[in-house]
Amino acid sequence: MLNYFKFLIHQLQGWPKQNYYLFYFSFGCQVMTLVANPITWITVVTFIGTTLGVLCVLAINATKSINGWLGLVSAACFIAVGYQAKNYLSIGEQIAYVLTLDLPVLLSATWNVNVAAKIRSFTPKSWTVAILATGVVYLVSGTLIGQLTDDPRPWIDAIAFSISLTAGVICFLRYNNQFIWWTASGIAQIILWYVSYQQGAATLAMAVNSCIYLANDILAFTVSPWYNQTERQRMIKQETAYQAQLS
Repeated sequence: MLNYFKFLIHQLQGWPKQNYYLFYFSFGCQVMTLVANPITWITVVTFIGTTLGVLCVLAINATKSINGWLGLVSAACFIAVGYQAKNYLSIGEQIAYVLTLDLPVLLSATWNVNVAAKIRSFTPKSWTVAILATGVVYLVSGTLIGQLTDDPRPWIDAIAFSISLTAGVICFLRYNNQFIWWTASGIAQIILWYVSYQQGAATLAMAVNSCIYLANDILAFTVSPWYNQTERQRMIKQETAYQAQLS
């Protein structure tokens, strides 16, 4: 157990420095958003969820598998926020993250070891499957959520859900193309939560959080091991040295 906690601490170290800068910026924005409005249980839960959520996506950016625990806790917070706002597919989105990312990462012995060395890219067939899957999920989820619930924004909710669900699966399969989907998801999430805020159904913190997610996605194309070959080799070397210490 002690070794596992040491492993988790190690997972928070050695990230690209830009990731830490973005987290500090995000944390400051969320603190200001929290104290600028009446503090209620939902604003506190939102603050916890957004703080851990940003750490989670930054961990994915840095190919660190601690995103499993961070995602699990932040998902619980976001489910409460989504239910409060009646953005029901955002609840489904968080459950999908837990099933496709958080639990598999926590339970898989192989996924956690030197992720940077296992990065791959789409083939033409992969592109076709991913795009078609996103479209089908969008049409099915938008239709069902509009007919079966009182979700006031079913099609905005559906586009955010479909893109995010596909991105989660692509991420678990270790394709770097996930960040194209994450970028589109970030834009969709900004629209969803800003509209929800404008309609009085959510706090502004969720829209701010989506902006930070989008900044993380853009960052991934420059300094993340998923795309930056120099950073990938540095991360592989770092993880190889750490595994050698354990053996």
